[in-house]
Amino acid sequence: MNKQVYDFNEGNAKMKDILGGKGANLAEMTKLGLPIPKGFTISTQACMSYLNQKEDFSEDLIQEIKSHVKSLQLATGKSFNDSTQLLLVSVRSGAKQSMPGMMDTILNLGLNDGNLSVLAEETGNWVFTLDCYRRLIQMYGNVVAGIPSHYFERCLDKVKTAKGYKNDTDLNCEDWQGIITDFKAIYYKHCQASFPQEPMQQLFGAIAAVFSSWNNERAQVYRELNDIPDNLGTAVNIQEMVYGNTGNQSGTGVAFTRNPSTGENGLFGEYLINAQGEDVVAGVRTPASIDKLATDLPQCYEDLVRLSDLLEKHYCDMQDIEFTIENGKLFILQTRNGKRTAKAAFNIAVSLVNEGLISKEQALMQIEAKSVDQVLHPTFSAEALGAAKLLTDEGLPASPGAASGRVYFDAATAQEKAQAGEKVILLRQETSPEDINGMVVSQAIVTSRGGMTSHAAVVARGMGCCCVVGCSDLEIDEVAELARMNSQTLHAGDYISVDGTEAKIYAGQIAMVPSTGQEAFHTIMDWAREKAKLDVRMNAESKSDIRMGLSFNPAGIGLVRTEHMFFAPERLREMRRFIFSKNAYDQDAALKRILNYQLEDFKTIYEEMQDRPVVIRLLDPPLHEFLPHNNQEISQLAKQLHLTISQLENRMDELAEVNPMLGHRGCRLAISYPNLYKMQAEAIIKSAIIMKEKGLRVKPEIMIPLVGIKEELTSIRAEIVAHIEALLIENKTYIDYSVGAMLEIPRACFIADDLAESADFFSFGTNDLTQLTYGFSRDDAGKFINEYVNRKVLKLDPFQTLDEVGVGKLIEIAVNKARQAKPEMKLGVCGELGGDPRSIAFFHKIGLDYVSCSPFRVPIAQLAAAQAAIQFK
Repeated sequence: MNKQVYDFNEGNAKMKDILGGKGANLAEMTKLGLPIPKGFTISTQACMSYLNQKEDFSEDLIQEIKSHVKSLQLATGKSFNDSTQLLLVSVRSGAKQSMPGMMDTILNLGLNDGNLSVLAEETGNWVFTLDCYRRLIQMYGNVVAGIPSHYFERCLDKVKTAKGYKNDTDLNCEDWQGIITDFKAIYYKHCQASFPQEPMQQLFGAIAAVFSSWNNERAQVYRELNDIPDNLGTAVNIQEMVYGNTGNQSGTGVAFTRNPSTGENGLFGEYLINAQGEDVVAGVRTPASIDKLATDLPQCYEDLVRLSDLLEKHYCDMQDIEFTIENGKLFILQTRNGKRTAKAAFNIAVSLVNEGLISKEQALMQIEAKSVDQVLHPTFSAEALGAAKLLTDEGLPASPGAASGRVYFDAATAQEKAQAGEKVILLRQETSPEDINGMVVSQAIVTSRGGMTSHAAVVARGMGCCCVVGCSDLEIDEVAELARMNSQTLHAGDYISVDGTEAKIYAGQIAMVPSTGQEAFHTIMDWAREKAKLDVRMNAESKSDIRMGLSFNPAGIGLVRTEHMFFAPERLREMRRFIFSKNAYDQDAALKRILNYQLEDFKTIYEEMQDRPVVIRLLDPPLHEFLPHNNQEISQLAKQLHLTISQLENRMDELAEVNPMLGHRGCRLAISYPNLYKMQAEAIIKSAIIMKEKGLRVKPEIMIPLVGIKEELTSIRAEIVAHIEALLIENKTYIDYSVGAMLEIPRACFIADDLAESADFFSFGTNDLTQLTYGFSRDDAGKFINEYVNRKVLKLDPFQTLDEVGVGKLIEIAVNKARQAKPEMKLGVCGELGGDPRSIAFFHKIGLDYVSCSPFRVPIAQLAAAQAAIQFK
């Protein structure tokens, strides 16, 4: 029989695959001798077996769980239904990768009508005992029986309102007894059965519910958002209860060893006196700062500081610690690597290196590459901010960032409006795990309740979403779909702007400006470039894009798309003159005028890039993309070119493409119009000569697109090189140039060794290569690719992450063939997959020299390249 259940003293931190993150860390802390309530963990494999067996427990698992319950009873000296030493347990989920709030938990399990008096006598507190029982009925009813939690909440709120109570702690024994009766009635009404009284029945019901919560909607959404595989399963942790709600010497809280928003070193967190764990994260009560614990319970605070420091040093990372204090004694319920904002991640990583706890390599591996762009999120323009109307600054800065959008008051509406193209901001009293669909699509999240460790705060930080919580002067009427903030009334669809860094909310939309990161960001990026084997270039041709990209120190430009240079009105006119010319003389005249424009284009690029290499792709799109689009444009162009409308329309019909992907484009244009590519090559080289005369030695790399036939490349290259060499002889100079090919047709990958004979470098165009391999268009995402991903027909969108077994295999074949022909041949990628971390890992493994991506993705690619180099040494 395979072992499926482990006591805490049987595991360690390396067993996350089996015990989940929470179970592995509980086992590790038990080994360290920390004050951990005793318990055991049911493995992730048991979860997947249960789910695969149509949610049925195997007899082996049942017996193993019962055996460990007996062991727990012996270890604690307590047992279910004991007349003097009553055992109650918590049942908590714990996947390999942290999924805060996405799966289910049940506390106080084992209580029933018959043993309430035992707990009351043991603690001397009937109010506490009854509070624990109503919590069990409520949580069990919601998690196991599937009763919506609002039925219980409304019942509780009704009593509090009738009695004039503000907090749950104001209720007395009589109040709780009435609420328990009402809660049982709610349970019976929904289940047509009484609340179960047998502890073992409760236990197996709770275990089944936690297993099943692996597949609930919010967990699935979270896994998709965070690239967590569906086949991992969750472990279940059964742990002796300790109570934070026994009075003013008890409490519960969450502490981070560093500030999860900024990364500042020092204990950060919140707690509630006389409360259980879910009270803190639910956001229903606003907790106190952890610093105040030093005054309320000084010995517990001192113990917490000492143990937090021990755990951070042991795990070499910032820790997120859940704790409970029972009658003045501190217990640690969980530790894990804390969710943090991207800004905090950079600051923490650099600090840990400076403190000697981790190496640069470990620091680089601690940061998620895809989170880099969160550091570079735009901020509000200082000028626009000065003119904005401040609605409130009374909230807590739960997750930094800046965002403008339309407000909505429920997750479903936020999701619907976001899917329709709106930028939305979710306003809630507090969020719950059921709100995940709306939270994922929101530009910002604002709650009127809750603290820095509430559900909204933790999830927003993990997503990198701007968030303000505990906004005390925000009144939300979710039924009427309106909110009041001081004197301002907000209706659904109104615009607001949220500053999550300063916890300020403004009326209307505020203009944004880009960010280039802070000191720790630049330190990490310096380390990344130092460790990476792959160079990272940028795709850029405009001065603004180049300057933005240069702030991230790219290795060069991997793709200049020259077609982007032809769409200014005066340039488009000359391009159209070339297209509609009746003879070679008129064509050459148009090309000469275009040449002058191109000279200025390339001089500008060289001036910006200085001595860094630049790959310039010759004209790629079919000529029909430059044609007029409506009758007015056709009429105007006919007058400019002294042609009849009929002549224009006939020529347009000749150039029309049914499928531009397969049409008259790329290098095929050079076969039909040799002077077109020679003009571009002349502009590239002449501008380089001008730069050389100014003392700048540039390195143009001329790329011929859409090559699929050896003779295409051989012929076009020969004409280009002959033209360039004649220019160099004429100008009595030398330019260090190269001529390569863009591989974006599957056939080209199979004949890469032959093509290499006529190419100095290859760059893979992953967008077109993916389209031609799959027969998909990039525009098909909204039509069916997204549905394919949702229905698991495709694991990932191949235009977002490389299809390694198909498109990747083609690239690998081409790399091997090219290197056989020319071992030192430079090979790169210039499609947007060059900025995707998963794809970059593959490109590193197959030995490419560089990747190229849009300027804003350069830092992501640089960090991903470094992580690939560290991971695949």
